[in-house]
Amino acid sequence: MASGGGGGGYRNGNHKAQNLRVSSSFKSKLPPSTSNVRRSSSAADAVSGRVRVAVRLRPRNAEELAADADFADCVELQPELKRLKLRKNNWDTDTYEFDEIFTEFASQKRVYEVVAKPVVESVLDGYNGTVMAYGQTGTGKTYTLGQLGDDDTSTRGIMVRSMEDILANISLGTDSVSVSYLQLYMETIQDLLNPANDNISIVEDQKTGDVSLPGATVVEVRDQQSFLELLKLGEAHRYAANTKLNTESSRSHAILMVNIKRSVSGREADASAEFDDSSPLATNFKPPILRKGKLLLVDLAGSERVLKSGSEGHMLEEAKSINLSLSALGKCINALAENSAHVPVRDSKLTRLLKDSFGGTSRTSLVVTVGPSPRHRAETASTILFGQRAMKVENMLKIKEEFDYRSMCKRLEVQVDKLIAENERQQKAFEDEVKKIKLEAQQRVSEAEQNFAEELKDEKIKCQMEYMDSIKKLEEKMLYQQKHPTNGVTDIGESHGGFATEEVSELKKLLQNEIQIRKAAEEEISNLKDQLPGGSSDTIYLQKLLEEETREKKRLEEEVIILRSQLTLEDGQTRSYADRGRNGNSLSGLESLSSLRHLHYKNGNNEDRAAITNLHEQVGLHKIMSLLESEDASVQIHAVKVVANLAAEEANQEKIVEAGGLTSLLMLLRNSEDETIRRIAAGAIANLAMNESNQELIMAHSGISLLAMTAAEAEDPQTLRMVAGAIANLCGNDKLQTRLRSEGGIRALLGMVRCRHPDVLSQVARGIANFAKCESRASAQGIKLGRSLLIEDGALPWIVQNANNEASLIRRHVELALCHLAQHEVNAKDMISGGALWELYRISRDCTREDIKALARQTLASSPTFLSEMRRLHIDV
Repeated sequence: MASGGGGGGYRNGNHKAQNLRVSSSFKSKLPPSTSNVRRSSSAADAVSGRVRVAVRLRPRNAEELAADADFADCVELQPELKRLKLRKNNWDTDTYEFDEIFTEFASQKRVYEVVAKPVVESVLDGYNGTVMAYGQTGTGKTYTLGQLGDDDTSTRGIMVRSMEDILANISLGTDSVSVSYLQLYMETIQDLLNPANDNISIVEDQKTGDVSLPGATVVEVRDQQSFLELLKLGEAHRYAANTKLNTESSRSHAILMVNIKRSVSGREADASAEFDDSSPLATNFKPPILRKGKLLLVDLAGSERVLKSGSEGHMLEEAKSINLSLSALGKCINALAENSAHVPVRDSKLTRLLKDSFGGTSRTSLVVTVGPSPRHRAETASTILFGQRAMKVENMLKIKEEFDYRSMCKRLEVQVDKLIAENERQQKAFEDEVKKIKLEAQQRVSEAEQNFAEELKDEKIKCQMEYMDSIKKLEEKMLYQQKHPTNGVTDIGESHGGFATEEVSELKKLLQNEIQIRKAAEEEISNLKDQLPGGSSDTIYLQKLLEEETREKKRLEEEVIILRSQLTLEDGQTRSYADRGRNGNSLSGLESLSSLRHLHYKNGNNEDRAAITNLHEQVGLHKIMSLLESEDASVQIHAVKVVANLAAEEANQEKIVEAGGLTSLLMLLRNSEDETIRRIAAGAIANLAMNESNQELIMAHSGISLLAMTAAEAEDPQTLRMVAGAIANLCGNDKLQTRLRSEGGIRALLGMVRCRHPDVLSQVARGIANFAKCESRASAQGIKLGRSLLIEDGALPWIVQNANNEASLIRRHVELALCHLAQHEVNAKDMISGGALWELYRISRDCTREDIKALARQTLASSPTFLSEMRRLHIDV
């Protein structure tokens, strides 16, 4: 930007002002703390601030040095007293006082620090500010404001230095600076950054009175170099002309508009006061404060007399337009200084643009520039009087700030992304850990099966060897008896019979030991199979080996009985038959157990399901029920599995209940210490609980208390899933609501969420949804009037927490539960305080199920409490 306003006459480019004191009187002080200032239009929040005026004297130029060499300057400065004397003649002067007096030797830096820097600091704090230069043409206005300082950085003007301070005091990450550069030429506002935009209209807010130029080009500034390029571009498009008073006289008023937005940190405590304490947002989200300040840097065109400037033709029209706009500005300042009821702001576009600078909310500093030549004493006097009147204008400074919700949203989005990433990492670590534990379990099962197979093989070989030795000894005894038939038959027979009895006793002991070993092995295999669902081919192979070993033992026992019948006397034979009868019963029991086990291992196949379903026709349902009371845990496990499979078919449920199966299952749940039995029994009860008549029987036998006790003691996820499924089925019965809650059913459901297994959480969510649906029906029928039992038992926090669960099944049940709870108006306040309103709003907008989304919208629209809260929070349904 050229120094058109008499810049060529300055001689202080290389002079340095030493130890200059910045006048504190020029800096009007703001309140001691702006931390509690709020955006408001009330007068109570405004701070009074008078327009500050400084006078700057231009040194004599070459023409004045030659023409006025014999005449004294028309002004005499007293900077230490902040006074200026204007000579009328050689013996009479007028004295004026200003806020600051700058001599012709004052540096650009000192002028900026005294006049403009306090205004820039106020703008950074959220106020509007204006720095304006006024004076006769050629007295240095453009030099003071717009000098770029390309050749000498010390000559930089107020525009350049202001932007340097602004960029140094903001954070480009959170704050923003944008500029518009305009000129008022012949009463039209033109864009210096886009010359094609040559007729910009002024828009005034009817409520606040703020003036804006929506058609102006707005450029965001990120560094000082780009700002300098913008100034050069604007100056190239500004109108200037050569007159007698100035070789490069500005023919338009230049206005640089700088808009600053700053995000204020450390204000969360104040920001939270704007929210109602009852809102769940009040304790979680505290938006930052966004301060908006606007800085106007105005380089007015110089006032001139046509006779002195020599303007003619189009330049004459320009001069008339300039003088008219400056005259309108002077009238407004006169009216404001005299507290007139009417201020003629609309007489000129210049006064409309500067409406906030004089008598408005802006902090304003005015630099009036004068020349020393006595030939222009009249113009100098007019300029000084203009400054004197401007000093009487009082502005009411008001801070401009608002809550920065956009910044808060961005910050929360970043936080949510971090939490999602962290959750994904934790989920991956959890899955890896599960895979590792599963692999270790499979290895342990394989090792156990291998060890069992080896021990079984060794034991089988040992038994076969002992059997062969015993047969060999018995044959030798028989041959000896045949060779010596006459030598004491009775004695020999007795001795031989005693020997045979001892051998048989030893064989029986071996058989009993092997039976015990087999039972222990079967229990170990059963436990390992429960830990690793589905089993393996090695397990089936070992089962077949066990069955073959059982048949082999049966054959061995029969052969021993035959041998005893050949060697003993008649009495011994009788005992042998009795023993065989007892052994036969034992084997019959083993065969029954073997058949049950055989069915168990096949129950996973579709082709054998019919055999399990019709088992009561083959073996007898009462026989199966009696096995539930067996002392053998293995027998109980297989029997309860058969009952559970039968209970899965609705056609068998009534027969099971009539045969006492429900009572037996509840007794197993109460008394059994085996985790497998309790898990399968709970699953069978869950199947039976799908029938409404069975639900009442379960409640009559204190089934809820037993299920709640099992839920509190169990740790296995599969057991908890079965128990949760049973309680969830009971929650769907309208008649059992009160009793279900009194016996601890709801608390048992909530207690099982400690497992965190998705299958368990799904059943818990289903039970809560069923219970909420029954309550909603009862409320609609007028049967229930009070708060939800779910809310009273503390289920609401868990419901809100899982309303947006990643598992679709859990999320669907919880969303339904929220909608049913919200349909009863008495629950509305608890749901608002618990954060459920926001989840309902999310469901009504984002739910993938259209029926649930429609139910949520209908519920929100029909609840006066929800509608009132959403209006308070400015949320549209």
